[in-house]
Amino acid sequence: MKLKPTTIVVALLATFLLWSCGPSTDKSKSEDFKKASESSLPQEIIVIRKNIPPPSQIPYMIQQTGAEFNQSLVNDRKRVDDYSSQNDKMALNLGVYTADIGYLSSYDKTQESIDYLNACKRIADNLGVSGSFDRSTLERFEANIASKDSLSKLLDESMKKMDQYLQGDSRSKLGALLVTGSFVESLYISTGLIKSYPKNVFADDKQRNLVLTPLMQIVLKQRSSIPEVIKMLSIVDQTGPIPTIVADLGQLEESYRVLNMEGQMAKNKSELVFTDKTLADITNVVEKL
Repeated sequence: MKLKPTTIVVALLATFLLWSCGPSTDKSKSEDFKKASESSLPQEIIVIRKNIPPPSQIPYMIQQTGAEFNQSLVNDRKRVDDYSSQNDKMALNLGVYTADIGYLSSYDKTQESIDYLNACKRIADNLGVSGSFDRSTLERFEANIASKDSLSKLLDESMKKMDQYLQGDSRSKLGALLVTGSFVESLYISTGLIKSYPKNVFADDKQRNLVLTPLMQIVLKQRSSIPEVIKMLSIVDQTGPIPTIVADLGQLEESYRVLNMEGQMAKNKSELVFTDKTLADITNVVEKL
């Protein structure tokens, strides 16, 4: 882990104090040193998370493109019990479900949105963050079900509550997995819509790609979040699924780099940029994730 300059200064100061004090206080000073050197970790993660889109943003952008809803792209809420045995799985899929709720509510899937909220509540209860999806939150969601803007705010508010609770040193990993799950699911829905879009609707691929262009632009915009997610995951406890996810995200980042969208667009090679085949590598890595 690369330490920030302020962290290094704190560590050096703590080391000096250890040497200057008598041996009777070595143990307590050692504990103080550990706390001081780790104190910047949650704050650093908070800064990184601010650069990652909230769960409602990408689904709302997808709906605005005019793309039809695809039920097969949301994670089955009935699988919620499959995640109850491990905190890592619960945190990841709580993030996944929040993105799914954003997608469902953007397309006025009222009852399904509520069902998914209840699934989130079950996971949140098991993780100890039940205040994020308590009864009052569900009631507010139902009361504002006709307003997409209100639902988006409520969803992001719930995610923020969970995020704040999971910012402590001992829970930073779970918080990072929560945000990662939401980010990856949004990208999965975006790429999935492009991949599954019917090929027999238009007379030629050019017309089809023209319709898909807004969706492809959403996929391209999410590139900037990938290094932020990697950095966030790289500074938490490297156990469980973390190393594998970081490796896959690195592969995803490389797929974007090889694609060189910005370079092609600068050269006005739009016929090479906006095709679903162009995004095939990115889509495959996202499906793997």
